[in-house]
Order: sequence, then structure tokens, then C-alpha cells
Amino acid sequence: MWKVSSFIACLLRKHARKIIFSNHLRGNNAVYMDKIFVVSDGTGRTAEQALMAALTQFPNARVEIILKKEIRSEQQIEEIMPEIQEAKGFIVHTLVSEQLREYMVKESRIHNIDAIDIMGPLLSRLSHHLENFPSGEPGLFFHLNQEYFKRIDSMQFAFTHDDGQRYYEYERAEIVLVGVSRTFKTPLSIFMAFKGWLVANYPVVLGVEPPEILSKLSTGSVFGLTTQPGDLSSLRTVRQQYLGGNAGEYSTLEFVKRELNYSANLFDKYQWPVISVTNKPIEEIAAEILAIKRRIDKPEQSEKK
Repeated sequence: MWKVSSFIACLLRKHARKIIFSNHLRGNNAVYMDKIFVVSDGTGRTAEQALMAALTQFPNARVEIILKKEIRSEQQIEEIMPEIQEAKGFIVHTLVSEQLREYMVKESRIHNIDAIDIMGPLLSRLSHHLENFPSGEPGLFFHLNQEYFKRIDSMQFAFTHDDGQRYYEYERAEIVLVGVSRTFKTPLSIFMAFKGWLVANYPVVLGVEPPEILSKLSTGSVFGLTTQPGDLSSLRTVRQQYLGGNAGEYSTLEFVKRELNYSANLFDKYQWPVISVTNKPIEEIAAEILAIKRRIDKPEQSEKK
């Protein structure tokens, strides 16, 4: 039997990063979780009850459930996103409309919010077991798995467009990261690809002009990555020592400064937003990029804030 509460519990385990084990920080054995927003196009009672049943498998968790009911338009989805993002929560939704589910995926990505789709996989299983009964919507099973296939495609895209490979296909990319060597372009690309973004990255080489296609991409697609010269020089030196090679001038402070100055001039020339990666985790860098992209793509929402 397909048990919705067990399904949700499984998904909650996949969102384990949302759980902070704070027995050392708070002096007790309680487990704290960010706020969970239940989004429904109806009353939300079914989703809330299923979520509560699933949370019984997390007996030490302290959770605040916030209900957002009768969400039946794309505009309503847009309106609730800033609140969820500010609360650093995540979404559990039961939207029946395929169009709204797809829009929820899009908006949660651009706001860097995790979203658990309860209704989509359930309908997918039902369509599989009840295939002899017409659903009135051809191709439903494929569309319900669209997010899964998109993630596979985005990961493949990141691997085949890493470090300047196939730059002539950059028009397909949603985000292109540009920076000198060792500014976390590749790990950042993989991280964002796992979130479903089509990400490519291109290395800045001193004295080499980037391909023309980069200058033709839409605003908010290309982002420059930079860091502090001393940190970058140290990182390169340690890496070369670990690999046992001769770094030459590659890791010297003077050469690093020249490279970073050259990349800064390129960023300014093409008016690409610049992100400093110094002493920042990948998650924070990605969040900054998405925040800038959101302001560029949807300036009207930024003005409301």
C-alpha cells in the first residue's frame, strides 16, 4: 500500500540539512528544524495531516508548520516566496495543477528554497497502476517526472561545459561562471546543477580575451568570481605542493594579483555581476548568485521589498 506519510518521511530525511542537531548548542537533546510551509490549492488539511503523521518519525524534532491555503495562481506562489525565503524554511506542497507544480519548481529554484512535491509523485504512481483508466491528460507520467529528468540533464550539462568546454553552446546555459583558476567554478557549477540549473564555467587566462558569445548572453546570465590575492596564492601553493608539481609563477602573489586585476577589468568591461568567494561556503556563494539573478530577472519583486 502506498503510504503518503511514509513517503513524506522519506523526503524529509533527504532534507536532513534542514535539521540542526543542537544538543551541544542548546544544552538538550532536542532536534530543531526550520519552518515548514504547507502550500495547498485547497484547505491544506490533507497535506498538514500527512506531514504531522510523517513527523512522528522524528520524535525529537521541534517544527513550526505554517499553512498557505488556496494557492491557485502563479502570482500567489510569487507572493509567498519572500516570506519563506526570509524564514529559511522549506515547502511541502499538494498542488494538483501541473502548471502550478512546474511554476513552484521554477520559483523555489530561483529563491533557493527546497520544495517537496507530495501530489506529483502520488499522481505518478496512480497513473502507473491505473493506466487502463484514461486520465484525460496524455503524457502525464512523463511530465510528473520532468524535474527528475531536468536534474539529470543539468548535471550532464555541467560536466560537459566545465572549464571552457563547448563554450559555443553557452546560449543554452542559464548561468555561466567566469573566473581565474581556483575560484571554485567547478564545485559551484556542480552544486547549482544539482539544484536543476544549467550551469557552465569559463576560466579567465591572463591576456586572453574570452569568447565573443559571453558578451552576447543576456544580463543576469554571466557572473564573475573573484577572491583575495593572498588567499588565492596560498591555495594554489598548497595544491601544487600536494600534487608534487612545480607551480612556477602560477602561485606567486604578484602573478595572482595580475590575474585578478585582469579578470576585474573583464568583469567591468562586460558589466557582469561580481561575487567574492573568499572564506565562503559553496551554498552561500550560490545563494548570492541566485539573489542577484532574481533581482535582475524580476526587478518588480525586488522593488516591493
